[in-house]
Amino acid sequence: MNDRSLRQVTVGLGGKFNGVVRSERFDITAASEVMAILALSKDYADLRARVGRIIIAKSNTGNPVTAEQLGAAGAMTLLLRDALMPNLVQTLEGNPAFIHCGPFANIAHGNSSIIADEIALSCADYVVTEAGFGAEMGAEKALHIKAPAAGRVPDCLVLNVTVRAMKMHGDGFESGGGRRPTPEELEGENVEAVRAGAASNLRRHVRNLSQTGIPVVVSINRFKHDTDAELDAIREEAIDAGAREVVLNEGFAKGGEGAAALSDAVVQACADHDSAGRPYTPIVEEGMSIEETILRVATNMYGADTVDFSDVSQKSLDSLKEWGLGNLPVCMAKNQYSFSHEPKVLGAPTGFTLPIREIRVNAGAGFVVAVCGSMMTMPGLPTRPAALDMDMDDEGRLTGAFR
Repeated sequence: MNDRSLRQVTVGLGGKFNGVVRSERFDITAASEVMAILALSKDYADLRARVGRIIIAKSNTGNPVTAEQLGAAGAMTLLLRDALMPNLVQTLEGNPAFIHCGPFANIAHGNSSIIADEIALSCADYVVTEAGFGAEMGAEKALHIKAPAAGRVPDCLVLNVTVRAMKMHGDGFESGGGRRPTPEELEGENVEAVRAGAASNLRRHVRNLSQTGIPVVVSINRFKHDTDAELDAIREEAIDAGAREVVLNEGFAKGGEGAAALSDAVVQACADHDSAGRPYTPIVEEGMSIEETILRVATNMYGADTVDFSDVSQKSLDSLKEWGLGNLPVCMAKNQYSFSHEPKVLGAPTGFTLPIREIRVNAGAGFVVAVCGSMMTMPGLPTRPAALDMDMDDEGRLTGAFR
């Protein structure tokens, strides 16, 4: 079955004994409320309570119907019992790491689990936890969704950047965003494009994070074709934008040795932040209305002038207010290529109106999802699906399954 066909389906056909006829949709697992709940639950009791709060429908009288009311919450939690346990793995150098939960940052909250962080903190002095995609998505949600749920705020924010990303945002690739550039574009020196991208896109990211009061360390993830001139352009723009420090990260090529400078910078930044009393100013204050939160993120982080709520989203907001849920945190569902809702608008766009197509409530996770523009929460297959090149010969040998 093509995954695109799951974006909107009709269920309950075949008579009253088959249920109520209604329009439904499927989300990719990484965008589901259950994934978000797993990542944000602190223990089994919290998991059970959150699952019970999932709103699955609206009654004929206009009130929310929850999983708890249907008697389904207990069985759902039972199925998630083992899933709440983080997976302990190790690096090639024997360093421990937890892999647990994977909500996408473009269509979900983009952060690994609170439980994994807590276990790691009980075993180590410093814990690195990832927030996915661009900082206007992953980091924003880490600070305004995950941190309040965990009761912990980071002591240092590491902003990863690459030369090739800055080339893209500096119009160095003919294809723009969303399509893979040619090897020549990726590997050839283009200092002008790198500087243009850093002066726009990277500067905004640094500015956004710096206003929180948490120290920002920029980590340049070096590729073998990056030139010194390109790296210097990024370093100069990042420092000028307010980054505490800019460090070259060669961990992929050299292992721990290649990331030693980054580690030292982070340790010092954490120590200085602690000595200063751990100042933190959230971009979005807890308790703000959903509309205020969306406007604050859109104007303060994305560069929008204003927000346009569709009739559908406004109707949802009205219902949430009636249910006493009008001040929930907001998880923005937005494309990952641009600060705006348009994937081809690169750099640091300003002066646009951010359209909010719909508002979805994830009461169990404890937030609402604001779907921007044409963003989909069930991705489609590419123009040529990988399955077309997969097969098996008469001897059982697989072809096309691995690249």
